[in-house]
Amino acid sequence: MDAGIPFQNRDGRHAYDETMFKLSVLDQSVVSYGQPQDASIRHTLALAQACEAWGYDRFWVSEHHNLPSIAGTAPEVLLAAIAARTTRIRLGSAGVMLPHYAPFKVAEQFRVLDALAPGRIDLGLGRAPGSDGRTSQLLNPDRYASERFPQQVMELQAWVTGQDFPAGHPGHGVIAQPTGVTSPSLWILGSSNYGAQLAAHLGLPYAFAYFFSDGVGCEQALDMYRSHFKPSPYLDKPQATICVSALAADTEEQAWFQFQSRARWRLERNRGRVTALLPPELACADLNPQDAAAIEAMRDDALVGTPEQAADKMRALAASLELDELVVCTWVHDPQVQLRSFELLSHVFSLKSKAFEQPEVALA
Repeated sequence: MDAGIPFQNRDGRHAYDETMFKLSVLDQSVVSYGQPQDASIRHTLALAQACEAWGYDRFWVSEHHNLPSIAGTAPEVLLAAIAARTTRIRLGSAGVMLPHYAPFKVAEQFRVLDALAPGRIDLGLGRAPGSDGRTSQLLNPDRYASERFPQQVMELQAWVTGQDFPAGHPGHGVIAQPTGVTSPSLWILGSSNYGAQLAAHLGLPYAFAYFFSDGVGCEQALDMYRSHFKPSPYLDKPQATICVSALAADTEEQAWFQFQSRARWRLERNRGRVTALLPPELACADLNPQDAAAIEAMRDDALVGTPEQAADKMRALAASLELDELVVCTWVHDPQVQLRSFELLSHVFSLKSKAFEQPEVALA
């Protein structure tokens, strides 16, 4: 496949152009079996610095609670540490689970982040709890908070961008500080039509959690977002991406071997058992024939292989969904294997040469 030639849809539109294509990163501070959880947070910092050097466009972190497999519980804190260690790469949440919090406080947190990394902050918002029901109650006792998600997003957007509320609104005259020349860019995240409809209605960028739903409903959600999109002061045309799971290694055999850790985790998750990520040599050591067949079936659509093999699969997926950006999430037991995967993908997509052609944000 010639990576320099754009793919085309049947209507002739260019859905994928290697010269314009961007890769970004979602890291969830995954916990590996036998390793301390706090080490996962420090590895996220190292990964962010490496991904900036390799030319990735964005680096997003997630919010989950009370999960033994994910240590990333406070994206606003983690992003501040990453902001202090980077200079170019965009940083963001994927996402802040807004129903847990007061929009005004989230606005203040991300205005502070924008002051630390002006013009580089993405504020991705989700409605899902990112945890179990009992933990959600501890974060916010209001069981119906998620029903106010659209209102929360609009209020947050106003505070983040410095708009005032009408007289009579509790937020009238209240300013989320610090103010500055730039402001965070809001994104709506989701894995269903709900988020797609809301993003389209508000004229905001949209990211679909492809890795979470195995792509189920993705095409329909993107079609709905694009067809219902209303231009806004923040965005004049649809801007969409998807978060995918991908893994590259120096050999195909190594890639599929490392793939076993996440595959076993998914198998257990589907049964309601969530654990730390097992090393690949243990992940498939005790499988019965039925479980082995289930993991083998996961290989069919997996974006896994040598750098060239993984990249070809990613290009084909981007072309089929008319995307010019993919956000990559890589779960492996060994942090060095994860680093190597992102390094290999950066080379095969020539990310570094494209990234540093972009001008830096100009500040007054």
